[in-house]
Amino acid sequence: MKRKIRFTTVLLCALLGRSIAQDFHLSMYDAAPIFLNPAMTGLIETKMRAHAHYRTQWSAIAFKPFTTALVSFDMPTKTKWSYGGQISNMRAGLSNYNVLEIIGSGSYLLPLDKEKYHQLSLGMHLGVKQKKVEFQALTYDAQWSNSAGGSFDKNLSNNETFTRGAQFQEVVNFGALYYYSKQQSRINPFIGISGFNLTKPRETFFGGNNRLPMRFYMHTGVRVNVNELFYFIPKILIMKQTNNIEQTYAVDAGYFVKGEKFYLLAGYVYRAADANVGYIGLKKDNYIIKLGYDMNTSSLRSTSKARGAFEISLTYLGKKSKVQEIKNCPRL
Repeated sequence: MKRKIRFTTVLLCALLGRSIAQDFHLSMYDAAPIFLNPAMTGLIETKMRAHAHYRTQWSAIAFKPFTTALVSFDMPTKTKWSYGGQISNMRAGLSNYNVLEIIGSGSYLLPLDKEKYHQLSLGMHLGVKQKKVEFQALTYDAQWSNSAGGSFDKNLSNNETFTRGAQFQEVVNFGALYYYSKQQSRINPFIGISGFNLTKPRETFFGGNNRLPMRFYMHTGVRVNVNELFYFIPKILIMKQTNNIEQTYAVDAGYFVKGEKFYLLAGYVYRAADANVGYIGLKKDNYIIKLGYDMNTSSLRSTSKARGAFEISLTYLGKKSKVQEIKNCPRL
């Protein structure tokens, strides 16, 4: 059966394929820790963390820009366990292709030495995902009419047989993270891995047996504490899903302004053959805000005029715990 559709839908599929199959990503990826790795759940020195994130992309070339939004919450306990959850939503294209995901997240912390400077965290996501598309919003070859100079007529049959417009999938993800937590150290390295779609859930709008392939992340870096006022973090993220590999190289920096008692934040991200990303931010008291922008460098650059995506994140950290039995992960 032919499934030829308008250029806008072909563009949608192409862009989703470039973004690692049908999964989506963030440029300021570690601003949303549960999104990056379930093992990062609850690795904070406060009683709780709440996070909100929003991204809009391709407004320069798409009639409807692609949007990503998420909110998350996590907290440590007095034991080695931490808990949290995340709700995320992605919408793309004229067909209003929509992915809604609701997950619970948990982690378990294992000190690797007597001083508890070397830490290993293991985490898991469990949840559900809904994928939905509005086929009636699209036009098809069979609906082309030569009358009045030629146009698409949605009153004509599209000659397609769609079995469903929405589907549900289970979500099972796993992650591990090692980090060095000594506060007084000049350097604090970390390395993490995470695996998504571990059950390879069935994914089809046409009644087939297509399976969503597993996706893997590897992220690593080191915080370099130059002095009590300034630090920087060179870091790498590599994502792989089947034959798609995406490499991201970045550096974060923070400078503490003594008089005003806040951190001035800035960063640069290079996503290979895709985008240059810059961000600025501020950390004041219990709040962290970051604003980022993608400059497109892919083959779409001539059409997009280098305009890619705008991204904003806001994090709220609760009060500090009076007693810290488990060392936090301050260097991420």
